[in-house]
Amino acid sequence: MSEISTGPEAGMSMSVRIRLSAMMFLQFMLVAVWFVPLSAYLAKLDMTGTQMALIVSSMAIGCLGSPLIGMFADRHFSSERVLAVLNLATAVLLFLSARVTAPTPVFIFLLLAMLAYMPTWGLTSAIAMSHSPSDKFPQIRVFGSIGWVAAALFSLVAAWLFVDKSGLVPVGLKIDGTNIPHYCGAAVALLAAIHALILPHTPPPAKGQKASIVDALGLRSLSLMKDRHFAILILGTLLGTIPFAAHWSYGSAFLQDQGFKYLTATMGMGQFVEMFLMLLVPVSIAVFGLRRTILIGLAAQVVRYGAYLLGDIADFTPLYFLAILLHGIIFGFFYVGGQIYIDRKAPKEMKAQAQGLIFLVSFGIGLLLGNFINGAVLQTGKEGTKNYYAMWLLCTILSAVSLLVFMLLFRDPVADKALQPAEQAPQAAGEGEA
Repeated sequence: MSEISTGPEAGMSMSVRIRLSAMMFLQFMLVAVWFVPLSAYLAKLDMTGTQMALIVSSMAIGCLGSPLIGMFADRHFSSERVLAVLNLATAVLLFLSARVTAPTPVFIFLLLAMLAYMPTWGLTSAIAMSHSPSDKFPQIRVFGSIGWVAAALFSLVAAWLFVDKSGLVPVGLKIDGTNIPHYCGAAVALLAAIHALILPHTPPPAKGQKASIVDALGLRSLSLMKDRHFAILILGTLLGTIPFAAHWSYGSAFLQDQGFKYLTATMGMGQFVEMFLMLLVPVSIAVFGLRRTILIGLAAQVVRYGAYLLGDIADFTPLYFLAILLHGIIFGFFYVGGQIYIDRKAPKEMKAQAQGLIFLVSFGIGLLLGNFINGAVLQTGKEGTKNYYAMWLLCTILSAVSLLVFMLLFRDPVADKALQPAEQAPQAAGEGEA
């Protein structure tokens, strides 16, 4: 009885909170456990740069198509049921992707898996926000980051479990660079599908509304681009995601070529830091303002690729760890900061569409462009070698350009307006502008 009345305005029972937190945990663990080491696995299959770029772009392509799936789903079925079906489909498709090695079937199965999986990012947020007060949502969402870190720990445990002690198989069977993470992802997806069936009932939020592709893709919010600062944020995010994609999609392949082991655990160190830095984003906004918070995230991205570049030149491994650990501040301060700006800027009736637009621009178009641009640069090495130096150099330059664009052109008019009375006092006294 209490669960029926539980909602944003009615508070949240401990039972609901635990189930929502577990939902976030499983939902992000299931993708981290296989996507992080994906490029290392594809490299072992001797795929070309274009083939690898297509396959690592399955998530980005899934982002482009997922709003359409979500648009129809959330008008006819309860969100938790849709989540269960999508997770079950993801489990089956990941299992099938582990059974093939040729580029075309691997791409097809992973693309279909991502078309099923990517709508769950929006669904899980919608379910959580339907049953939790807004001030509690970050405390639930952080379990997604914890799930990502758990995938890293899981990879270490799995590496130990898969060691054959009979002597029939070489001791220390590697998991990274194999299809085993795909099986692990399928297992977690199946568990997530079962868990979705015990989530609080969440009726279709847009039942009875007309289905519009324009609204689903957030394209109606393009009218907000008439505002110069909003347009700079959208276009600057697109530019900034191109270098972001290098670490996101090709980081595990690079580390594997550098001799790193336990790739999922190593890459997961960035998400471990993200757990804590995500909670500092509101503090940074309060102390430094939203504009400076975004600039901090972009500056961290310049440092990240500078570290990759210098580490590659000098063969200095600690710089690679610095690049990984900076992930949390980049994602939290730049991307989440941008989402907060959009929430402040967009009118109430357009907030959801505007958030859909930034998601489409960043993890859809931006990630897709980044994968192909970085993938093409990687293939410029001599005698079939990967040209990581050129990729890190390009990413450092693009990150610096993104930072410069935001620094010179972007302002937060909402914050400026809030500060206006205090700034006008000296002017009234004849002191003029600073």
